[in-house]
Amino acid sequence: MILVLAEAVKNIKTVTAERSNMEKFDIIVIGSGPGGYVAAIRASQLGMKCAVVERHELGGICLNWGCIPTKALLKSAQALTYANNGSHYGFTADGVTFNLDDIVARSRNVSDTMNKGIAYLFKKNNITVIKGKGKLLSANQVEVSSDSESVVYEASFIVLATGARAVSPKFAPIDGEKIIGYRQALVPKRLPKSMAIIGSGAIGSEFAFFYKSLGVEVTLIEYMDRILPNEDDDVSAQMSRSFRKMGIKVMVSSLVKSVDTTSDICKVLVEGKKGEEIIEVEKVLSAVGVVPNVENIGLEELGIELSKGKVVVDDNYMTSLPGVYAIGDIISTPALAHVASAEAINCVERIAGLNPKPVNYKHIPACTYTSPEVASVGINERKAKELNIEYKVGKFPFTASGKATAASERDGFIKIITDANSDKVLGVHAVGANVSEMIGGMVAAMNLGATAKDLIQSVFPHPTMSEAIMEAAAAVHSESIHI
Repeated sequence: MILVLAEAVKNIKTVTAERSNMEKFDIIVIGSGPGGYVAAIRASQLGMKCAVVERHELGGICLNWGCIPTKALLKSAQALTYANNGSHYGFTADGVTFNLDDIVARSRNVSDTMNKGIAYLFKKNNITVIKGKGKLLSANQVEVSSDSESVVYEASFIVLATGARAVSPKFAPIDGEKIIGYRQALVPKRLPKSMAIIGSGAIGSEFAFFYKSLGVEVTLIEYMDRILPNEDDDVSAQMSRSFRKMGIKVMVSSLVKSVDTTSDICKVLVEGKKGEEIIEVEKVLSAVGVVPNVENIGLEELGIELSKGKVVVDDNYMTSLPGVYAIGDIISTPALAHVASAEAINCVERIAGLNPKPVNYKHIPACTYTSPEVASVGINERKAKELNIEYKVGKFPFTASGKATAASERDGFIKIITDANSDKVLGVHAVGANVSEMIGGMVAAMNLGATAKDLIQSVFPHPTMSEAIMEAAAAVHSESIHI
């Protein structure tokens, strides 16, 4: 397989300035992240001549600087945690050490392998790669600029999939040294003794777990009144307990007002419930969110409509300029890799004249790959109350799970929210080991209109962590056997 991938990279069709201007394609996709590369492959499958414009590595941020390399780092952290807690499993590993360079190198190698995989898929599907920065000139023309010159290409349809980048807030501007973003956090040359992480969403929480696992003193600072603020309140509370048990200092309802980097130590001015305080750390990681890459790609010149910094699209993902489409982080849908991929397939199939079902945005799963993991789909209790929905809740703790107890993974629970009248599942919220691997089944169940009774009557394998789903559903009706 490695030889096949290497050959694919060697032979992949890449357009340079030497090719003639105005080469025509059926579809040109700008961006090769999980939205762009999926759109290109699906277009090719449907018989379209397709090109992808990419100025950096194939796979975009997700594959090279986001989803994939972070999971490699987190796996190393998890393995180290297991080794350091061998007594839970009946063994002792004396003098366990780690090599930071090797951990980072493994993470980069994982990304490189997946990058070669995209190249292989492009070769297999006869997709042309155009290296450079793409800019719209019209509804069917893209100018691609490289270091040497600019070349214009023509297509019947254009799909924008330019993704997003980290926010550099005014109160803590990223300098790449003392105040870092996720890119620098992925490839540390050395570990700081202490770190403040601003923002406790998925990115901030995952890096909090990673760096603390390697011995860094971590302070996690969140403006909202709970960490992982998009999750169910019970999930946030459980993760606060788990993080504090790890030794992570968790600060909620805390506003970072400024970061002083003029000395060797960063001085973070935080305003919390008890007033202002200064936290002194060696490094600060800004994880306050991302902004869409909509600048300098021709939107303003062509009058393509934007709203709150994102591209406006219709139900077909077409922009205000007919023939130009947009998907992923640059439109006002959840900024998640799997959402971009789903939109890519849906968009291209609509361009091809098919009639796919719309993406079901009510049932989009979200995962945070800490330890324990977090996974959810559908509405949480807070949202159910806002919508005045009459609902029921069933909850099953992993402390009552035989598999979780055997694995010494007892932190967490499965929580199911159902409509009190129809019994349909409205939301599933999970904290625990490997719950990210369970949530996909719940997405399918909810898309099929499953009820709590349907889950109760489904036979789950024993012993597994997934049995907690059945038990939580049973708890909705006060029928749980093991609690």
